[in-house]
Amino acid sequence: MIKNKHNRNRYPYRNRYPYEFLLLYMLFFGGNGILNPFMPVYLDEIGFSRTIIGTILALGPLVAMISQLIWGLAGDRARTKNTILKILLSGCAALIILFPLSTSLWYVFTIFALFTFFQSSIMPTIDTITLEHLENTTWKFGPIRMAGTIGFAFVTVVTGMIMRNNTNYMFIIYFLILLVNLALVFKLPDIKGHQFGGVKVSPQELFKNKKLVMLMGFSFAIQITLGFYYGFFPVYFKELGGDSTLLGWAMFIAALSEVPFLLFADKVINKIGIVMTLIGSAIATSIRWLILFLIKDVYQAFPVNAMHGLTFIIFTYCLATYINKNVPKELRASGQALNGIISMGLARIIGNVFGGYLSDIVGIKHMFLYVSLFGFISVLIFGIMLIKHENNTMKTEYEGE
Repeated sequence: MIKNKHNRNRYPYRNRYPYEFLLLYMLFFGGNGILNPFMPVYLDEIGFSRTIIGTILALGPLVAMISQLIWGLAGDRARTKNTILKILLSGCAALIILFPLSTSLWYVFTIFALFTFFQSSIMPTIDTITLEHLENTTWKFGPIRMAGTIGFAFVTVVTGMIMRNNTNYMFIIYFLILLVNLALVFKLPDIKGHQFGGVKVSPQELFKNKKLVMLMGFSFAIQITLGFYYGFFPVYFKELGGDSTLLGWAMFIAALSEVPFLLFADKVINKIGIVMTLIGSAIATSIRWLILFLIKDVYQAFPVNAMHGLTFIIFTYCLATYINKNVPKELRASGQALNGIISMGLARIIGNVFGGYLSDIVGIKHMFLYVSLFGFISVLIFGIMLIKHENNTMKTEYEGE
């Protein structure tokens, strides 16, 4: 009976465009367009050192490493993954509105940790629900995900103008966005947890996929450098002479630069393969950090941010779609969560904590040089490993024929 009910709820959506998902991505990433660039600025304005800022920003990923595993398992074992998403959005909204009530260090630490317990699992849960739904339609993930990019871009610009004199407004705006997101989830078709009422599958099964492990390792290395960028580029931008309005426009450019890849993502991956796609992205990422080290003026940062479309989105998209296609359906939510733990959790901790500590010693500018070198070394190591694995797999398949 559960299966039949699920089918009735889901398959009427097969032939019409999934506008609910498009709006969900647009609004959720629009909210990220507030937090990602302006949270470091807020923490800087209330008087925290770069080491403290880096530690606070790393606290979120540390909590996420635990919470994403919990919520990923919950999603696989729940009657519907939609229920888990509703809980996550509700918890997020309740906590973000409490954030600006005090600037005490321990208060900020506590609220940020609790907030991240819910917020860090929203994106992998949305990805899981969306990708599973799209399997039974003719629609592609790229254009849906692109709505998130557009939402991020425009919200960043608008909030940058609004918060020019008061960054506290970001908490109210983000709270309202979360409420609208929550309302949208009630409009989505139900996506069931595939372990609900059935045999439980251990997440350890994920590690038997050697290629997935290597892809996650590669993503982990590059996300360390991106963790430093997200944590300290806004502060570096202000050092170069920028303000909140200019920062909003810089992030607007960065977000819109993702559009070309999202429009042609499937064609690119089908043509050159996921490994070469990621290697190319990692090289572009490392070059980007090198250029940020070399610039001397705030306006030179704008064209550099146009390279963003060759970096974060490619790793995010490739890993999400690979997991959905190559992981057993009983572990898809757990697989997305594990990727989040490694790439958005542990990597961000290292990027924020060590990046903040070293920035206090050598400065943010020189840290971009060091993360660039780290990126190039990662390309060399993981590129060789993945290409070798691909060649061995092709050789085995050929001999098997």
